[in-house]
Amino acid sequence: MCKNNSPYPSRLRAWVTVAILLTAFVLSFIDRQIINLLVDPIRRDLAISDTQLSLLMGMAFALFYTACGIPLGRVADTRSRRGLIAVGILFWSAATALCGVAKLYWHFLIGRIGVAVGEAALTPAAYSMIADSFPPERRSTAISVYSMGIYLGSGVAFLLGGIVIKFASAQGNVELLVVGELRPWQMIFLILGAIGVAFSLLLLAIREPVRQGLGAGQVIPVADVARYLAQNRRTILCHNLGFAGLAFAGYGGSAWIPSFFMRTYGWDASQVGITYGSLVAVFGCLGVLCGGRLADIMTRHGYTDANMRVGFYAAIGALPTVIIYPLMDNGWFAAMILIPSIFCLSMPFGVAVAALQEIVPNSMRGQTTAIYSLVISLLGLGMAPTAVALVSDYGFGNGGSLRYSLMIVTSIVLVFSSVMLGKGLRHFRESVTRLQTWERNSSSPPGNKLAES
Repeated sequence: MCKNNSPYPSRLRAWVTVAILLTAFVLSFIDRQIINLLVDPIRRDLAISDTQLSLLMGMAFALFYTACGIPLGRVADTRSRRGLIAVGILFWSAATALCGVAKLYWHFLIGRIGVAVGEAALTPAAYSMIADSFPPERRSTAISVYSMGIYLGSGVAFLLGGIVIKFASAQGNVELLVVGELRPWQMIFLILGAIGVAFSLLLLAIREPVRQGLGAGQVIPVADVARYLAQNRRTILCHNLGFAGLAFAGYGGSAWIPSFFMRTYGWDASQVGITYGSLVAVFGCLGVLCGGRLADIMTRHGYTDANMRVGFYAAIGALPTVIIYPLMDNGWFAAMILIPSIFCLSMPFGVAVAALQEIVPNSMRGQTTAIYSLVISLLGLGMAPTAVALVSDYGFGNGGSLRYSLMIVTSIVLVFSSVMLGKGLRHFRESVTRLQTWERNSSSPPGNKLAES
């Protein structure tokens, strides 16, 4: 605890916690997204279609990620968040290594499910720890820094993936004891798994922050959580669906943009990985940070709906760019127009979670975040890659139509997001006021208060 008797950790300790959690998030996204750059060799060796591969990218991962997210979010609300994250890292790292020894489609499927189960432990616990480490006026920035892991991880996956693919392909297949001969893409998964296992030891450097707020750390009956969320259903609905549309556009793009550049402009995997990975890492991180900083500045100027408002602005800003870039005749022009698209689509990833911290009690943060993760994972991560693939495979009938599939799918969902987030601004302000009034007037735990109401 700080010398000024603040209930929050010192700034140094708080930012060390963010840095370690950010690194864990980066590793999780590298393990999750590296498959997007390895589409062609995996398809070739497993003899599968774009649609089958999209299930590995999205739905197979998202279903188990979301199914485990809510119970693990409940654990994060009442048990050691540091321990939960450490176990999750070990589990998903082992599953990533399992993907590296896959010989058949169902082998890879089991590995992806394991990655999903392990990674489901990270986000609810990490967001809860960060929210308890920073006061409200600095919370959006802190959560946005952590959320940079999405783009750092994706960017590093593409960037290093492109470099490693070029190197590994030059070396050819590798013979290992027990597992036998492995392709270059399989070695990448094995290396990532080993890195994750070693990193889990760093979690020992994190201290659990003191839980803040009314009823913090108490076990709240599921029925009371559901009742509280029902009281704020309009806000939750507009928030979750609006930000899910932005995630849909982001995940759908990141899943197929590498293949789009290869098929449309004839780029190789190394060129795509280095170029697209650099853009994602740089401008995705800038977008997340700017979104958080903008929300904090707007909050200090009296906007109680600042976090929702940033998401609304991001949806409007990204819409014209996702329509234009797929239609470019030159790959470098398309890459340049991708910059504002990446920037805008990355802005909401920190503020979306920060917004939830403002409308629910501490004892419900992990569960509410898990529900949000369920929605964006099912709709974004789960359905987006497959939606783009289905439009290509069955709408146009060939993989060369990726440019049109990307344009159609992402533009439609961004219009939807703009409507939902714009409509949700008023409901969000009402939910903020409702929670503030309730906490100010109540001295009983949230569960008891809900039971009485």
